Amino acid sequence: MKKILSAVICLVFLLGIFTACGKNTSNDNNGNTETKKISLKVWGSQDDQEFLKKAVETFKSKHSSVDWNITFAVVGEDKAQNEVLKDVSAAADVFCFASDQITELHKAGALYRITRDDMMVKSRNTDESIKAATIDNNLYAYPSSADTCFLYYDKSKLTEDEVRSLESIMFKDLGNNVTNFAMKINDGWYNSAFFLTAGCTLFGENGTDPTVCDFNNENGVMAANYMIDLASNEKFKNFDDAKIKSGFASGTLASAVSGSWNANDIKKSLGENFGVAKLPTIRLNEQDKQLITMSNFKFYGVNAQTKHPEEAMDLANYLTGEDVQKLRITQKSYAPTNKMLIADEETLNSNAVVRALTQQTQNSVLQTSIPQITNFWTPAEAFGTGVDDGTITKSNVKAKLDEFVKSILSKIS
Repeated sequence: MKKILSAVICLVFLLGIFTACGKNTSNDNNGNTETKKISLKVWGSQDDQEFLKKAVETFKSKHSSVDWNITFAVVGEDKAQNEVLKDVSAAADVFCFASDQITELHKAGALYRITRDDMMVKSRNTDESIKAATIDNNLYAYPSSADTCFLYYDKSKLTEDEVRSLESIMFKDLGNNVTNFAMKINDGWYNSAFFLTAGCTLFGENGTDPTVCDFNNENGVMAANYMIDLASNEKFKNFDDAKIKSGFASGTLASAVSGSWNANDIKKSLGENFGVAKLPTIRLNEQDKQLITMSNFKFYGVNAQTKHPEEAMDLANYLTGEDVQKLRITQKSYAPTNKMLIADEETLNSNAVVRALTQQTQNSVLQTSIPQITNFWTPAEAFGTGVDDGTITKSNVKAKLDEFVKSILSKIS
């Protein structure tokens, strides 16, 4: 009898344990296990919406144990900082932003420090992109793509060899109705290339010293004089993106500097004559020097006030991983930051725009994210406008450069 009673007591005890264990799972009223429900909001540019939605669907299928409610809104990476800082609590959980915005976003406490798979993120991306995504030795963003400008050209007017040098581009006789070379010379994103190529620095060697800009030294004068000669040549035009696209469409433009965002439109216009390359060399002090440009990165960040940081980090990690970056190469002509893809010649060669962009990125310096950069754009525009309209000449260029640098280094109000 005692043995039977002991057996019954043991059975009851075991049943109690199993019942208690069962209570640790989430059940509905019918006894079914509930799926974890996660709601996230994602921001991206208008052009990226369709791509993002498809990528997110794949992400959801790879994490099917979660009941995802992921919504989207149009906020381009160029506008992300302004929109996030209006109200961090109302901003997206995951958003794309330009790398030069990271300092202000971090300063405002808007970015979640990446704590999930951070070593993997660091190991798979280029050192430059990780450096740009890092503040005080902590990772605050996921690199997605690299961006700079490069050369578009019409193969019916210029050869692959001719576009290697700006001198050879400008030397060719293409007739009175054709512009040999165009760029937006009154935009600091573009005209800074002449100063950087000449050996000048904006905010010091590392771009982090707000008290240093040497665009007005001897090398700066040399760069500015080159710009003056270029702008006075009738074969050159100061064109914005709209004029560049219309010039290629009408057959009146041979080459121009722009970015990947115009690739589809220009390719439609030129068809089989569509050509792209890294920027040409320019002749400075009797030496051919490769044009050096500013570059930046597209990042994905996680909102510091997200209610679901782990899931938001998982999503941002996926949207910037190798598989999605490869899709961006083929579908969006975005240059990768993923080291495996950069080393994959077959993948890069499959997209001429990405190949040219990647080559130019290797001849670029990172656009600084220090607050002082806000003082650069307006003076750079004014200086370029003066070069283009002829009010800046070789006789007054040093004084104009002194004014330019003074404006750049003036105290931020």
